[in-house]
Amino acid sequence: MVFGSAPAETCGADSESDHLNSNFPRNGGSSPVPPPPAVPPAAKPPRSARAAVEPERVPGPSRRSTRVRHPLVIVGNAIFTLLVVISVAVGTGLYLGKQRFEASGPLTEDKVVNILTGLGIKEISDLLQREGVIESPYVFMGGVLVLKSRGALKHGEYQFAKNASLSDVVDTITEGKVVQHSFTVAEGLTSEQIVARLLETPTLSGQIKEIPREGTLLPETYKFTRGMARDQIIQRMQQAHKRALQEIWAHHSADLPFSTPEQLVTLASIVEKETGKPDERTRVAAVFVNRLKTKMRLQSDPTIIYGLTGGKGALGRPIMKSEIEQATPYNTYAIDGLPPGPIANPGRASLEATANPARTKELYFVADGTGGHVFSENYAEHQKNVARLRALERGDTAPAETPAPKRVPPAAAKR
Repeated sequence: MVFGSAPAETCGADSESDHLNSNFPRNGGSSPVPPPPAVPPAAKPPRSARAAVEPERVPGPSRRSTRVRHPLVIVGNAIFTLLVVISVAVGTGLYLGKQRFEASGPLTEDKVVNILTGLGIKEISDLLQREGVIESPYVFMGGVLVLKSRGALKHGEYQFAKNASLSDVVDTITEGKVVQHSFTVAEGLTSEQIVARLLETPTLSGQIKEIPREGTLLPETYKFTRGMARDQIIQRMQQAHKRALQEIWAHHSADLPFSTPEQLVTLASIVEKETGKPDERTRVAAVFVNRLKTKMRLQSDPTIIYGLTGGKGALGRPIMKSEIEQATPYNTYAIDGLPPGPIANPGRASLEATANPARTKELYFVADGTGGHVFSENYAEHQKNVARLRALERGDTAPAETPAPKRVPPAAAKR
């Protein structure tokens, strides 16, 4: 064996060869088996089309920033999310509530409900549910609160239409569309009769302290709401009469035989009681005006009745002969001129007819048996008309000609 220095490359190669050959048996003294030639690394198998587009390595999740993980940010996000959820819920609720609020209600026919003074929103909603106007008091209350109409709910008597929606119900109550009642005063009623009818009207309230002066109430139809005081109706009737009288008196005929509006009312009340036919009023008024001008007594039967009853109403029987001659302040068979005051409350038409009577010379009239009257200028013609009436009352179809009556003074009865 030769000892000496070997080049670094040889030493390195021998060492590697020794290491490689140590794993193989030696064949006697033969030369060692040379190492296999170096094999290049095998090529990687081709990748599929799907694998080719896939990344070699999936990157891990990026680390969240410190700012995003801050507690205030987390709380803010939670609050925002909650607000969004609440907004969606509220919006959905309002939409559904609006649909229900405007849907047709349960009423199968019109219904009148009286909401008393002092009831709150809960009591009103319960009342409406009991009366079948609404189905859910809570939807009603919710609608009122959303519309900010709680303070606008008004008491009163309301009529709700068939199938009225909750929206209609709220509008009716908040706008105060209360039921309007009517009180009609017929022409020719006395003040005492009108007061009696007011007291018999259950939709009014309160008492009447005193009977108004005769002839100061204007017969008309007056609207009122349930519970209105009876004295208020009286005041409205008095005010209406005052306005009408001022207007009519301002345009009265210039040659009337009286000089005050109060005297006009007195004569108009007699005209009112003598006829109910509109086309006769000016002629009846003319008869009485002509009599006053010629100093004849008016001789009106209704004045006898008023003097006997004191304004309480009709006698309920025919006037007796003794009563015609009975002196009372109102009996125009016994007194000259006008009575001391009206015998009833005349309507506007009678006031206008008396202020501007027909231009006639007629002094008499008598019933014609058909609801009207026959007029005449002299007593003889009047007596013929009376005879015809008596024949009709007896049932005669062709009454005989009656003898002409003897001449009578101007104060003779008109009937």
